[in-house]
Amino acid sequence: MGGTIHAYFDCVSPYSYFAFLHLRKHRAVLATHGVKIEIHPVFLGGINVGSGNTPPWKLPAKARYSEYDRKNAVRYFGLPEFTAPSFFPILSLLPQRAITYIKAHYPASKFEETFLLLWQWLFYRHEDISQPAVLTRLLTEDAGFTAHEAETIIAATGEQKWKDALLARTKEALDRGAFGAPWFWVVREGPDGKEEETSMFFGSDRFVAIIQYRYNNMYDHSDRQCLFPNRFHYIWTFLNLPFDDIKIHPGPLKANELIDSSNNDNKSKDDMTESKAKAKL
Repeated sequence: MGGTIHAYFDCVSPYSYFAFLHLRKHRAVLATHGVKIEIHPVFLGGINVGSGNTPPWKLPAKARYSEYDRKNAVRYFGLPEFTAPSFFPILSLLPQRAITYIKAHYPASKFEETFLLLWQWLFYRHEDISQPAVLTRLLTEDAGFTAHEAETIIAATGEQKWKDALLARTKEALDRGAFGAPWFWVVREGPDGKEEETSMFFGSDRFVAIIQYRYNNMYDHSDRQCLFPNRFHYIWTFLNLPFDDIKIHPGPLKANELIDSSNNDNKSKDDMTESKAKAKL
């Protein structure tokens, strides 16, 4: 029983933001199953290059679809609408190195709250957090760091130690099969508490978003523990966790009558086909 979800995120990825919020929301219930969450900052640009992947914003068709997909995800998660800034995408090395340094020197709660602010400043405020002056303002105005702490953090982003730390974590993600973000490496433990099996997860299972967009009253809104477009229910299954999947609500029509009607229509068509065949004979 139990395990660890290693989540690899970059602030340039809005889907990393959705995943981060979802994991934080369900951390307590995951803990009751002995499942821990480890958040790892990575450089998505390095993952794309290292894996040979082409990011969506470089392919016009994908970029166009991403706008629809983002709106579906925002609607599903109940978040305020946002748009990518005009200068998107940013080179996320500076903020990702900064958050790597913060993770190593501050409590986990401080690290996570600051990480969330990176997404919020980029996508909601349209602030270019890849610029040292902007990132400094984020740290002092919203994240609660002193001016001296912010100066130390910004200075650390230019030090080889923290460049290497982000690079090492990015390479770890690549070694674990990553080709984008968010990326998940999940460890399942056996009854003895030792590693039993590992698996990787990525992707966009968006049946929930499609149902919500077209048939908003068809599924149960009361329990969203497993409903998430980034395949968290696959992770729950891998970890042998109990959960409820999508519940489709019945509509106003009577299913039996529809099925019988459909069967009768098919039978009539079969009879007509058989009659025509006999006539030809």
